[in-house]
Amino acid sequence: MASESDIDSAEVTAADLDAMADRLAEVEQYLHVEEKRARVSELERKSAEPSFWDDADAARSVMAELSRAKDDVSSIEQAREHLADIRAALELAEEMNGDDAQELAHEAAAGAAALTRALDDMELTSWFTGEFDHGSAIVTIKPGQGGLEAQDWASMLLKMYLRYCERRGWKVTINDCPAAEVIGIDRATFTVEGKDAFGMLRAEAGVHRLVRISPTDAKKRRQTSFAGVEVIPQLPDDIEIDIAQDDLRIDVYHASGPGGQGVNTTDSAVRITHLPTNIVVTCQNERSQIQNKAAAMQILKARLYELELERRAEQLDEIRGPKQAAGFGNQIRSYVLYPYQMVKDLRSGVETGNVEAVLEDGDLDPFVVGYHRWLLGGAEYVPGATDEEDEA
Repeated sequence: MASESDIDSAEVTAADLDAMADRLAEVEQYLHVEEKRARVSELERKSAEPSFWDDADAARSVMAELSRAKDDVSSIEQAREHLADIRAALELAEEMNGDDAQELAHEAAAGAAALTRALDDMELTSWFTGEFDHGSAIVTIKPGQGGLEAQDWASMLLKMYLRYCERRGWKVTINDCPAAEVIGIDRATFTVEGKDAFGMLRAEAGVHRLVRISPTDAKKRRQTSFAGVEVIPQLPDDIEIDIAQDDLRIDVYHASGPGGQGVNTTDSAVRITHLPTNIVVTCQNERSQIQNKAAAMQILKARLYELELERRAEQLDEIRGPKQAAGFGNQIRSYVLYPYQMVKDLRSGVETGNVEAVLEDGDLDPFVVGYHRWLLGGAEYVPGATDEEDEA
């Protein structure tokens, strides 16, 4: 498959467009577009029935399915129109001379690059067959081995993911992000809402390793730091988790901002402890204690649901990937800033030397797509087995 950079660096040809047309036809089959056209008509008729909203939860589920089916059909139709426009631009360029021809050729190449990205997204969507893959995600980042450096590394990962979510047009709500005393953060929990958010972000679950010159070491020695990323699905409203009130301990306290400043003068932050499992959830993003409690309960329910799945099937990998300590030998990806620059995913083998694009601009799609391709290939991942960088 031609990559975006390949198309950007060379003018597109008629043969390239023929190959893209073939790929578009394959993606259309992957997405079962003809079946979804029929499903759209069926769901639209159902949603027009007078009694449709009598069961609000069922109605919302139908409308969500209708929206996803419409999106898939619309994406294919827009891609076909886009391909036709690119062909027209290329044909005109071949009939013209001079600057106008060159401008049209560049326009066709840019259009082909954009269409390639769209096809990548559509193909990726077709791989998401899990119950929650198309829904929202709850992401938690925690510092691992590395002390102060690990806390700073956690804050760098948070910035990277926020930028990635922005690039994809997802809505992010930061539920909890207390600043560490000296540098970085103690932890961060945030909710991501958007198409395929959980399916995409579950590629990030695991241990992330950073190698760099320590910013806090006067001798400027090389430091290795770790942080763990947990990704769980935000449960739909129609999934009920019964939690006995006697099983909860709810504490309230002053919310704090970066550096420890109080963000308000009331006890609005909420900490909920589920006593039987000792799961602790905190939320201080909202100014209202009621809102923070509701958000914390939503996260607690998602974690309890995940725990129940683990107990029943012992297949936690289906939800968030292998559970590993955030330390040496367990990393899924390495970010090396010194003595050379490289980001490498140790599962898929995807790597880049443009570290700034990844950390500063959230350019994670190559790693996310690479992970899912690796997952489909059924390869066995051995933590740290392909990491060639010597430990500091």
